[in-house]
Amino acid sequence: MRNVLLATAALTLIAAPAMAQTVPTNPVTGSVGYTHLDTDGGDLGAITGRVGYDFTRNFGIEGEASIGVKDDDVTIAGVSGKVEHDWDAAAYGVAKLPINENLELFGRVGYGTTRVSADVAGVSASADGESVNYGVGANYFIDGRNGIRADWTRRDFRDDGAGEADTYGLSFVRRF
Repeated sequence: MRNVLLATAALTLIAAPAMAQTVPTNPVTGSVGYTHLDTDGGDLGAITGRVGYDFTRNFGIEGEASIGVKDDDVTIAGVSGKVEHDWDAAAYGVAKLPINENLELFGRVGYGTTRVSADVAGVSASADGESVNYGVGANYFIDGRNGIRADWTRRDFRDDGAGEADTYGLSFVRRF
């Protein structure tokens, strides 16, 4: 029995390089698009840019940054005000499932920071929130290099009572 286990382990080590995947022809991707942030405090919008690197066809990393472009009017205790998304940044590990040459599904998990501001009755305040982020999406490449991306990401903020936010994004994506 011991010899069978040792032989199996040796065959696994010999076959491991064959299981390794090569780096894709175009491992770097970039995207720019619009992200809608759905929060308890308001519905906000941002322009989002991303850069990613694929180590294999199925695994990579991705960084993103956003700048707020759509504010929301709010009413607190009968007083009108405004909530603004200033910026956010995040880094992710990404797992991809290629369906065919043009379509790939992905899941991502990462960590980010978000800054929002509020102005109610002339009183301004801003806050930063750290979050664990996770989501899913799809990339569809029209010509193999240029395509569109749709994604959903949940941001679970780490501060007590800070809540969560759902983001929905639509972007132009390009492989380099």
